[in-house]
Amino acid sequence: MIGTEDQRDETAMTVRWRRDQLVACGVPARMAAGLARNPTWDVHQMIDLVERGCRPHLAVRILAPLDEGAA
Repeated sequence: MIGTEDQRDETAMTVRWRRDQLVACGVPARMAAGLARNPTWDVHQMIDLVERGCRPHLAVRILAPLDEGAA
């Protein structure tokens, strides 16, 4: 069974990995840190858009989760 401390360590490692991947593809560090902490963001889609030439700020707008109340 994974303890609370182990879960925090694993979560921190995941967030760090997500941030590092985003920064490596050209997302500004501050933006990458915010996106990395939010598990609703699909890092792989973000990276794909940026690597295809989409500016990070536009990619964020394209991939922004829809408000559930708007549906």
